[in-house]
Amino acid sequence: MTSREARPTIALAMGDPAGISPELTARLLALPEIADAAHIVAIGDRRILDEGARSAGLSLDLAPATLENFESAGRDRHVFVDLGHLDPAAVTRGEATLAGGEFATRNFREALLLAGAGRANAVCFTPFNKKAMRFAYPGYDDEIRFVADVLGFTGKVREFNVLEKVWNARVTSHIPLSAVASSISVDGILEELDLAQKCLKSAGYDAPKIAVAGINPHAGDGGSFGMEEIDIIEPAVEAAKAKGYDVEGPFPADTVFLRAIKDGFQAVLTMYHDQGQIAMKLMGFDKGVTMMGGLPFPLCTPAHGTAYDIAGKGIADVGASREALLLAARMAARSAAAAA
Repeated sequence: MTSREARPTIALAMGDPAGISPELTARLLALPEIADAAHIVAIGDRRILDEGARSAGLSLDLAPATLENFESAGRDRHVFVDLGHLDPAAVTRGEATLAGGEFATRNFREALLLAGAGRANAVCFTPFNKKAMRFAYPGYDDEIRFVADVLGFTGKVREFNVLEKVWNARVTSHIPLSAVASSISVDGILEELDLAQKCLKSAGYDAPKIAVAGINPHAGDGGSFGMEEIDIIEPAVEAAKAKGYDVEGPFPADTVFLRAIKDGFQAVLTMYHDQGQIAMKLMGFDKGVTMMGGLPFPLCTPAHGTAYDIAGKGIADVGASREALLLAARMAARSAAAAA
């Protein structure tokens, strides 16, 4: 257990108000294990949060503060920064709207700015609805693009999907499947292995073991079904081994996750988005975390969406959101210890 004064500060942005984000935010703020691990500065509208708390059957004791002075609110209780920017009467549950997108993008922006200024050690958010976010921010391709725009960050950022048993890193992400094969390269794969190595170490894996997936059926079957494994992936794996990484592959994608769990790999590097996402969500949809690696601070969120169909019913599972916050807290605490 981390001492109360040593706990990292996490800026928690409330997500889409029409889904389960208000309920999840309330549940997170009430969990004792979250209070033990981190000091939370939640950002949103208190009226929306209170509706989420009512759905969850909770009463929250939070210290009120502003963005300018939240540090003076102390660390005995979690802090809530009430931006007062959305009347609950304007929210239609289960519907993506401009108002919901403006609410979520404002919360996210402020959380990022706190971390970018060094006033928070990590950022988390409850689920966004990308359609609503695009209403409010037309250039919103994904969270990575938004973070780069807000912070002016030009470094390499990648999404990692995280379960307790295994992480998933990927070489390509939100691109058409038809463009994947031409988008992989030896240098590109090696860069992703570099970032995976760094992020896994920051999460506490001092000597991470990484499996690499092939791109073709049966990992190309010796060139019978494609040459990418022989020409690109194998040379990248060998280059990573030369750097001292514990990495193996390429393995057939249809068995690589089974092999990873059986043989104790901490991560699997896949070549494209769904190659890893399908496996990860089958293994732990309610516990999966998305972590954005490469930023100066940890950024974590549950891997599931806004669950419009159960909004306001008081049955949202907090498991993935809990794991996201705890991962961010561990990574932030380890980063602080390394810098001391």
